Order: sequence, then C-alpha cells, then structure tokens
Amino acid sequence: MVFNYKKRKRGDDDPFSIKEGRFGNLANFSYRLGWTEDSYISGNKTKETLGKSFDFRRLPLISFILIFFLSVLVARAAWLQVAKGDYYYSMAEGNRIRIERVEPKRGIIYDRNRVPLVRNVANFLLYVIPSDLPKDDNELNQIITRISQILGNKTPDEIKTEIAKVNKNSLDALNPLFIADNIDYDKAMQLYIESATWSGVVLSNTTRRQYDFGGALSLSHILGYTGKITDAELKKAGSDYLPIDYMGQTGLEAYYESELRGVYGKKQIEVDALGKEKKIIGEEQGKDGDNLVLSIDLAAQQKLEQLLRDMLNKHHLTKGVAIVMDPNTGEIIASVSLPTYNNNDFAKGIGAKEYEQLLNEQDKPLFNRAISGEYPSGSTIKQVIAAAALQEGVINENTTFLSTGGLHVGQWFFPDWKAGGHGVTNVRKALADSVNTFFYIIGGGYQNFQGLGLDRIDKYERLFNLGTQTGVDLPGEATGFIPTAEWKEKTTGQPWYIGDTYHVSIGQGAFTLTPLQLTMVTSYFANGGHLYRPHFVEEILNSDDQSIQKIAPYEIRSGIISPPNVEIVREGMRQTITSGSATMLGSAPVEVAGKTGTAQWSTKEPPHAWFTGFAPYDHPQIAFTILIEQGEEGASVAVPVANEFVDWYFKGRYATSTASSTATSTAAVSSSPR
Repeated sequence: MVFNYKKRKRGDDDPFSIKEGRFGNLANFSYRLGWTEDSYISGNKTKETLGKSFDFRRLPLISFILIFFLSVLVARAAWLQVAKGDYYYSMAEGNRIRIERVEPKRGIIYDRNRVPLVRNVANFLLYVIPSDLPKDDNELNQIITRISQILGNKTPDEIKTEIAKVNKNSLDALNPLFIADNIDYDKAMQLYIESATWSGVVLSNTTRRQYDFGGALSLSHILGYTGKITDAELKKAGSDYLPIDYMGQTGLEAYYESELRGVYGKKQIEVDALGKEKKIIGEEQGKDGDNLVLSIDLAAQQKLEQLLRDMLNKHHLTKGVAIVMDPNTGEIIASVSLPTYNNNDFAKGIGAKEYEQLLNEQDKPLFNRAISGEYPSGSTIKQVIAAAALQEGVINENTTFLSTGGLHVGQWFFPDWKAGGHGVTNVRKALADSVNTFFYIIGGGYQNFQGLGLDRIDKYERLFNLGTQTGVDLPGEATGFIPTAEWKEKTTGQPWYIGDTYHVSIGQGAFTLTPLQLTMVTSYFANGGHLYRPHFVEEILNSDDQSIQKIAPYEIRSGIISPPNVEIVREGMRQTITSGSATMLGSAPVEVAGKTGTAQWSTKEPPHAWFTGFAPYDHPQIAFTILIEQGEEGASVAVPVANEFVDWYFKGRYATSTASSTATSTAAVSSSPR
C-alpha cells in the first residue's frame, strides 16, 4: 500500500480519503522519500548505503589497492626496524650516549744505553663531530668563520670542504673529523673557551712526538716520524684508527707501529644537546705502547756523524754514508746518511711549501742512503770474488798472475789502477793492493785460464744475499742489482761480452749494492763465516720498562765459504792495512782489516770512494763501511773517517769490550722475531 499525496482534483469528494490503485513509475513520483524507498525497489541493480551509491563490482580492485598500500607500509616498517634498526639505534643513542676512545701513551725509543731518543709532548687538536654541528647554515658559518680567525692558517672554505666530505646522515658523522693540530697555547685556550657553546666542536689535548738527537740529526732517518693518518692509510687500517689519529710514517716509527701505538681505552659517556660530555657512565682501560731499546749507541752515532760531516765539508761535498755494525749479531751500532733532515718538522706538521722544498732539493735529504742507496761497489766486492774463486777451486792461495798494467782483449784494454802494474800477484796481495788484473782473470778468465764466469759470480753474490733485501727493520730498503746476460740482451739488445764479466769482477758496470749490504758481507769475513740479518732494535719493553722480548741474532746463511778460504780472504784484508791501500789505519789502537774501493758511475762526475773493514782483527767487535759520494779514491777520503772512528771507539774501551764480544760471538742463533 502506498500513500498518495497527489493534489486532489476538483470534484473529489473527500480530501482525506485513502484510495487504492496501481501506479506506474514510483521512481518519478515527485513527493517520494527516495533515500528510503529506492532501497526496496524490486529489480534495481544498486543498493543504498547511508545515502551513497556503491558498486560492489569494484570491491576486488579497492581491496587490491588497500592490500598494496598496507604491504608497502609493512615492508617499510620492516626495513626501518630490522634492516636499518642498528643504524637508527646508533644514531639515536649517539645523541645521548657515546663511546669515546682514550688515547694510550706511545712507546718511548731508547738507545742501547737506555738514553731516550724521543718523548711525548702535549698537542692541542681541534676536531668536529659532524652529526652535532648546527643544522642552521648561518649558525654553522659563524662557527667556521670564528675557527678560521683564531687558527689563522685555515680559510673558512678549507674547513667547509673538510666537513662536506662527511654525510651527516651516515654513521661516519658520529666519528671525529680532524680540523687542526699543533695549535699554539694561547689559540688553544681561546678555542677552548669559545667552543664551550659551539655544538659539535671539540678541542682535545693529545700528544705528539718530540725527537731528541743530542746533536745526531742523522737519527731522523732511523727513527722516522709520526704524522696524521692519511685517507688512504685510514681506509687500509680499518676500524683500529680514526681520522684524527697519528701513526708512524717512516723509519722505526712506521716499522714498529703496532708495538709503539698501544691499545686504546674506551669510556662510555653521556652528552648534552651540544654533544659535550656530561658524565662518564663506564670506562675500559687501554694499554700504553711498548718501548724499544735500540742497538744504536748515541755517542757512536754522534761521533760518526761529526767525522763524516767534517770530511764532506773539507772536500766541498754533501753526500755520504757511514755504518757500524756488530758482526757477531747484526746489531747496528751507528748509521749515518747525509744530508739529513729534522723529523721534528714533520712531527709538528710540516707545511706544504716546506715539504715541497725538501722533495725538490737536489741532494735529497729525505733519502736514507744507508739502506736505500744503490751504488756500484768498486773494489770492495773483490772479497766476494776472491772467496768464490778459492771455493770453486779456480785458484788457491798460491796462484799468481803477472800484473803489467792491464789486459788486452782484441781492440779493448782493461787497465789496472796503477800504471805499469803490480808485478807478480797472489790472492792476498790482490786484495791488499786491489789489483784489477788479478780479478779480471779469476772472474772472466784470460787466454787459456778458465775464470769463474758470470753464472758463478752471480751465484756467489746471491749466496751473500746481494740482489735482495737484507731484512733490516726499517721500511724502504733497496735490493741492489745483479746483472745477467738475459737482462742485458733484453734491455740493450746486445749480447754479454767478456768485458762485461771483467767489469762485474771489479765491482763496476751494472752491478750495485747498498752500503748496508756491503757491511753485512764484510761482517761475514769478520766473524768467520756467518751472515747475520742487520737490525736496529735489540729489545722490546713494556710501558714500565720491563723486558718483553729480546731480539736474538738471526742467521741468514753460513758455510758459504769454507773456513780455510775465509781465513785467506781475511789475511788479504789485513794486508790492506799493513802494506796495501789503507796503511793509515796501521796506527789504530787495535788491528784493523779492510778493503778500499773506487767506484766509477759517470763519465762526467768523480767516482765514489769506499772503505769497508772490521776490528779488532782477531776478535772483531765492529764491522763498518764508509762511502763518500764523488769522493774519488777510498784511500784518501773514506779511510781517514774510518781511522778516526776506530781510534775514538777503542781508546779506553778495548780492555773491557773484548771479553764480552767473544762471548757474544758464540751466542745461540734463534729464529727471526719478525
């Protein structure tokens, strides 16, 4: 039944009567309540829900969209809380609780008599924590400008460039970023006061190295120096270092970095809104670095440097090397390379301009000639050639050759250094007088005499550890060079001639070695047949100076030459002093043996002057090598340096030193410490 609210027509009797009847299209009825009635219309394909029309055929699409967005939200939540949970946790905790490292004391380096050669001094260092820096650019610029004004040596742009390298939204932003070090006290105090209100800026009181040479500036090449870690070093070192750390860059500081640096302590701190420490929550103690006791005798180093400088100055020269080593252990007592530099300049932070000047200086003061200089040996190698010829049976102690001033081979002439020659010569005289003819013949042969030949010469040079590093505990050691026929043909396109073998036999041509290598070879004949690895550190102590490890002698090789043949070579080297090319040393307080050398290296420049030897002859305590670059003759410039040093070293010492040296020579040989 439907109520009919249509206006009545004229003639209708009762305006309130209810009439019944069939209606056609109720949907168009003007007074219907459409929002209630349409929901009941039979056969209509839509339904009414709260007055809104909804098509159920779209329900799957809407459901898919809802599920998709819900999945995205769940995935994002999982990514943030699971995959990146540690990251954001660290970022959040970094705003409140942080772990700071406590710097240990770097180990001290002593000479053999426990004289300290380096100490740690205060160093003011400025760094920033990028995540704590102000987010407002104006505020940050004001801080950077003020830092630049106080420091005076860094522009605002330089500081901004450093800060810009770090992504402030990364975990690296929680690590300290180096700005400046070695800050003067007054500037440091000003920074300390003002940085108290600067978010993310920290002034730290750390330490740096100060080297005390006692006048022996040549120790710079041995000790090396520490410097701020570079980006490349930081990447290689990994999590053990921070961008504000220092590490050994050269010398012993670099070689023994792991022993000297110690182990960092840790402290857990709570910080305020500026990133400043409020209180310490927990602390873990670190370990101070170990101390090193060197085999270097500071007094001997000072004396040797002084003697070498005086000789260079006397002859208006600038470059030279002097090494003194214990032949019974391989311990290096003194090592001087001139010119040198002051490693305190680097420890304090050398400027780019000053560093560039050192690099471009013609005499290369940063270059340690003792271990890295590769030189033709001159006649000093004749001790090896003579020993090889004796060992191979090419000659014996009685073999003689007539020296008349040189040898003719075809159109070529190979001269002696003495015009007219040296007469009848055996191996001892050949060593004493450095007779080239004798070594030409035993090295390359002549006429019907069969010499060693290149292959056997190379063999014995390699047995004496030439052509490779000695293994000394300093970085940057050179290997020297042993030429071969294959090398020459590949390099020059020419075959190896007999003249090349003659040149190698007297230490000329392409053959090179380092002064340290030559000292090691001389030590072999000094101690009777043992080749020891040279080293600078003889003991490692803890931070309380208690012994951790004693560095025992490391024998590389022995028995290369039989004892009788070693003795023949020794006798020839002794004869060098008694009647040969180094008679000046005959007045020394102890008996000395040795070998002079004059090494040609240029057709335009004077040759290098060598002398290598050992003393005392019967119970050697020292083996030594002197090299004067462009000094011409070893007998005239290198021997005097050796003579004065031996005189100084043994006067007043010999009586108390011989017994201990003899005992040392029989010490047990152990494996290498490194």
